[in-house]
Amino acid sequence: MALSNGTLVLETSSGPHRFTIEVATTEAERERGLMFRRSVPPDGGMLFLYDEPQAIAMWMKNTLIPLDMVFIDAGGRVHRIETHTEPFSMTPIPSDGEVQAILELNAGTAEAIGLKEGDKVVYPGLGAGASP
Repeated sequence: MALSNGTLVLETSSGPHRFTIEVATTEAERERGLMFRRSVPPDGGMLFLYDEPQAIAMWMKNTLIPLDMVFIDAGGRVHRIETHTEPFSMTPIPSDGEVQAILELNAGTAEAIGLKEGDKVVYPGLGAGASP
């Protein structure tokens, strides 16, 4: 099963940062996520997109590389960031509120670009009329 691809922009105080992402929209795609991957391109990532905002918990089962998880609200804003997640951990990482998407990036990316809560995420389907 092939995931769809897209471009996502994170608008931070250091400027816009563009990522080429894979998009997981089905339950099967979201369950697999980035499991078993040995790497993610520096400007790459995976967006887990949900039809409706909801409380979500992720984990790192069978995930070989540390990641930053960016929880995104329905308005297209960063709700919460979990940095440097632990590979193989079964400990749930909660969204701490309702979110519509989660973006997984290489560990350290959020800090490197100065990403913070409230920053805008530009991707079709997030926020009002969002487009890259």
